[in-house]
Amino acid sequence: MRIVSERLHNQKLSSPGCKQAVDVVRWMGAVQAQDFPAAKWALALRMRAATDVSIEQSYNEGQILRTHLMRPTWHFVAPEDIRWLLELTAPRVNANCSSAYRRYELDTAVFKRTNNILTKALRGGKHLTRAELRIALNKSGVPADDFIRLAHIMIRAELDAVVCSGPRVGKQFTYALLDERVPATKPLTRDEALAKLTQRYFTSHGPATLQDFVWWSGLTVSDAKRGVELIDRDLRKELFDDKSYFRQRASSSSRFSLYPSHLLPAYDEFNVAYKRREAGLGPTVIVAGKPVGTWKAKTDTRSLSITVTLSRTLKKSETLALTKAAERYGAFLGITAHVHI
Repeated sequence: MRIVSERLHNQKLSSPGCKQAVDVVRWMGAVQAQDFPAAKWALALRMRAATDVSIEQSYNEGQILRTHLMRPTWHFVAPEDIRWLLELTAPRVNANCSSAYRRYELDTAVFKRTNNILTKALRGGKHLTRAELRIALNKSGVPADDFIRLAHIMIRAELDAVVCSGPRVGKQFTYALLDERVPATKPLTRDEALAKLTQRYFTSHGPATLQDFVWWSGLTVSDAKRGVELIDRDLRKELFDDKSYFRQRASSSSRFSLYPSHLLPAYDEFNVAYKRREAGLGPTVIVAGKPVGTWKAKTDTRSLSITVTLSRTLKKSETLALTKAAERYGAFLGITAHVHI
């Protein structure tokens, strides 16, 4: 229970205190974000007050960015962190994508060409959708009608620090040139980057094991060990169930929980950031940090209906906490919530 309590505290779930979306992303290191609506709610859960509209605005203004790094999926990242995180983790993501690159006849020469085409199309502050960039690639003689081939062309452009997220146009995502979207930042040495990422992870996600960090970061075991060595003085190693967990020496769990129940979105960091997970990766109901069921929401212009499927009977106080959690989600969307258990 101590591990759960500390994780709730360190992940800013039990007592959220971040003012801005970028504060959450910076604190966490990166936040998995392939499910965009869910990822926005994940940020809001860790903030004092946030709405879907306010986080969307932060995204559109470039205060937070969305790109591929660490693992072969999208993450939210702070602008000042994007370059060193890409330099550190992109090689491993490229290795994971290598078989797909070969399958779709994408090699270094092709990527050099596609990156040049994308740069030319986006230069001058343009923000273009994937469909618009597909047309630009095709016109330049690079076949891009295959959805998966195009996806890997764009992933590689992100990993090569050529493009990143631009503002949304309606519900459509756009790309922008990274060098135009983000001011230049001081480069880090490899050891500096390893130390920084390791510090971010165990500060915001600890207590956690070395294998947890390997899974979350996408780093090799040797690189993860090196990261731990670099910040050894800041970490405390403890045994739980014959496993070694690392935590920040200054870390402490919060006895008072402002929010004892949460409606966690799909791929929330509380579930996805550890190799061993009690809950799945879908929307999860947790009470005191423990999964007790799943949830799904259905909205229209006037109401929000949340259906909860429980794995056990809740106490009266737990049911009240669940209702509060649903009301909080409704406030985030600006709609009155109704819970159905």
